[in-house]
Amino acid sequence: MPKMKTNRAAAKRFKVTANGGLKSGNAYTQHRFHGKTKKQRRNLRGTRMMDETTLKTYHQLLQK
Repeated sequence: MPKMKTNRAAAKRFKVTANGGLKSGNAYTQHRFHGKTKKQRRNLRGTRMMDETTLKTYHQLLQK
């Protein structure tokens, strides 16, 4: 049986942390900032940890 291939699109977007969590960039950060408050824009900077409900699905995409 051949090895599982890593989903390259997912590998470019998500990073696995030491404890097995996933971190990724935020959505809603590409355009139309004039409709968002300063607080929203500030909170959308950086990365966020992925929600527990979707971790299993994304870990399968990232299997090497």
